[in-house]
Amino acid sequence: MKLSITRTSIMSIAACTLIPVVRAEPKPNIVLILADDLGFADVGFNGCKDIKTPNIDSLAAAGIRFTSFYTQPMCTPTRAAILTGRYPMRYGLQSFVITPGQHYGLPTDERTIAQALKEVGYKTYALGKWHLGHSDKAYWPQNRGFDHFYGSTIGNVDYFTKERAGVVDWQRDGKQLKEEGYFTELITKDTVRIIEQSSDNQPFFIYMAHLAVHSPYQAPKKYMDRYKSIKDKYRQSYAAMTSALDDSVGEVIAALERKGLRDNTLVIFMSDNGGIAEYDATMAKARGEKPSPADNSPFRGSKAGLYEGAVRSAAAINWPGKIKPGVVSEVVHVVDLLPTLVGLAGGKIQTDKPIDGKDIWPVITQGKVSPHQNILINAELHRGAVRQGKWKLIKYATLPSSVELYDLAKDPAEKNNVAEQHSEKVHELEMILNEYAKQAKASLYLKEYMPFIINDTKNAQMMYDGDEDSGQPGEKPVLPKQK
Repeated sequence: MKLSITRTSIMSIAACTLIPVVRAEPKPNIVLILADDLGFADVGFNGCKDIKTPNIDSLAAAGIRFTSFYTQPMCTPTRAAILTGRYPMRYGLQSFVITPGQHYGLPTDERTIAQALKEVGYKTYALGKWHLGHSDKAYWPQNRGFDHFYGSTIGNVDYFTKERAGVVDWQRDGKQLKEEGYFTELITKDTVRIIEQSSDNQPFFIYMAHLAVHSPYQAPKKYMDRYKSIKDKYRQSYAAMTSALDDSVGEVIAALERKGLRDNTLVIFMSDNGGIAEYDATMAKARGEKPSPADNSPFRGSKAGLYEGAVRSAAAINWPGKIKPGVVSEVVHVVDLLPTLVGLAGGKIQTDKPIDGKDIWPVITQGKVSPHQNILINAELHRGAVRQGKWKLIKYATLPSSVELYDLAKDPAEKNNVAEQHSEKVHELEMILNEYAKQAKASLYLKEYMPFIINDTKNAQMMYDGDEDSGQPGEKPVLPKQK
């Protein structure tokens, strides 16, 4: 059979569900809780034993737990995909993250889920970590469809001082603050306030983007004391941070219940990518390297890579009376959130650009199969990956180039590269990956931070091998001047 895969065909596939079915039911409140760098196996509903997550587990048990919910490999790209419903390679955010000294952000011509929900009457809130542009106010949440923002614009800060390289990055609606308190607890308190003060006549969308459990590994003593039995200090801190995150989830759910909003509120919990894993913490310390406290079992790989451990999220969705408890093993992607949620709200999806996300409400509520013919893991200048059904292709374009093919149905841990045995499937998936790559915009990260790489990628493997997404040592945040 002759294959005919063109750029036009892939774009038409991406655009086939631009306008979801408008449902006549009351508009639900939407709370999206995003963890940062949480390992797939570091929640109880995915089998964790040494870290307790009772609130997150209860949310998952009473709703749908996803086993194949895909994200992007790192923080900035996933956040962009959530807000736009589009793969980050379409607007230059496919590579790495926006570090403190950089000047770019999510392009201002990209329409966000917050804008779409505002158009149909929602009050919109962003809390916590933004990481989609900090150097210009045009990139800030307040100018991307959110009515209110409380948190940090850069990738990470000290959990207590909110500082990065001596610069405080903490604000409420554009006003820079110096504020006591632990990052996780502060955004939880504000989320609870928002819920308690919400109007019965106006639905809300809360995008609660935690910094936890991203480095630096810091937690209040009361949480550290819960895990005295964990001897590795990094895993202990990570566990403590996860418990603080879990308590936050519990407080948000309790606030919804007190307000009488629980039955009309859809809650999503997910991680932005896999955790930092596959380092031996003891050896890492001895070598002066940073630790790997997370567990992505049963998957191979770590945050920022292309293996499943980087891109399978610990994720669940809950809506009492609307979503029956169960497990969804169908392949879905974080880009699906925009068309699904905007569809539930009766909103409109932009039609001037290809939308990669699909409306997965039938998958969640009716047990339908995934609407995706394939999903793009990522397409960068030097590497990429794509999944089609049970097959996954990973391509490294730097010299010496390599290709890997995995049958995820038989080998979810990606231990056996079967590319040589299935050359036709390799060829088919390489064609699909290349068609996506042809549509990609140049990486904004490489253009600004490493311009020489654009012309010299053949000599640069550019592999991520630790917790380096905070930028260079001492890299100061470039923030707009205050009036």
